Amino acid sequence: MGWGLAQKILRIAGRIVFVIYIVFASNKENTRELYNGVGLLFSNFVPLRLRKLNKMIEIGKYNTLTILRDTKVGLFLGTPETDPEGIHDILLPNKYVPNEFEIGEELIVFVYLDHEERPVATTLEPYILLNEFALLRVNYVNQIGAFMDWGMEKDILVPFKEQARPMEKGKRYLVYLYMDEKTNRLVASSKTNQFLKNEELTVEKGEEVELIVSHITEIGINVIINEQFKGLLYKDEVYDDAIRTGDRMRGYIKNIRPDNKIDVSLQIQGYQSIEPNADIILDELRASRGFLRLTDSSHPEDIKTVLKMSKKTFKKAIGALYREKLIEIKEDGIYLIKE
Repeated sequence: MGWGLAQKILRIAGRIVFVIYIVFASNKENTRELYNGVGLLFSNFVPLRLRKLNKMIEIGKYNTLTILRDTKVGLFLGTPETDPEGIHDILLPNKYVPNEFEIGEELIVFVYLDHEERPVATTLEPYILLNEFALLRVNYVNQIGAFMDWGMEKDILVPFKEQARPMEKGKRYLVYLYMDEKTNRLVASSKTNQFLKNEELTVEKGEEVELIVSHITEIGINVIINEQFKGLLYKDEVYDDAIRTGDRMRGYIKNIRPDNKIDVSLQIQGYQSIEPNADIILDELRASRGFLRLTDSSHPEDIKTVLKMSKKTFKKAIGALYREKLIEIKEDGIYLIKE
């Protein structure tokens, strides 16, 4: 049996199941559950074709594809340089076709699998890409797992075995999007640590990095560094109580331990940190009509509340400003010298 015939049989079977369910469905949410689930029933037939496709077009990522032909159902896109016969061309449905286009023109589209596990292109912007992390909301949970909204028409599945804790409808969780090798389907996992490896580091002490808040503990804030490594931000170095799981921010490698565990900071370490913190104080002084009721004897919590920095950092910064003759330090607070 050729792939074309097998694919037609699978599509017909899937539609029969779908129609039967529609007859007995009690609400739209149940209908959507089956619509997502039909693809799961037949996903084991897809891997071989998708493995070939993945060499040319990346599923779960943005692709720059060429418009090959215009049809009643939409535009067919492909990579004529690597696939001149158009065997692995992909449909961009009519609802995503731009108002103006030309055959041979290139389009940037996101490629994923539709409800029938067929590769399809879209101009919708996903909330997460392949091999990346993002905070997503659960649309519903059924006997298969949790289905999360990731910006596509078809929700992304988080199987029960890939849930760090049981997911609940309406709640948000930090997940990682990956390609399941057994089914060749895009799935997500909230067991994020398995995708972070600190054995071979590509970061150095003092380097500026991208951070994602993973989870918060009594010791500190666990973070994901550059979408690759695990790190820890100690609580006594955090002066913003609004930090939550999934937040993204810039940080700095504070220390790399012998076992490759990484400590990070939200501030540049050493002398370099004085200037940006001094600028924060100057900005606050200007916004407060040239006066702050803070001194080097102020309580650390007061400094944290007003300036979001530690008392140690504050004292270094006002010392630098005082030496530059930009401020006056008096018993009742700090005064900005007229600029």
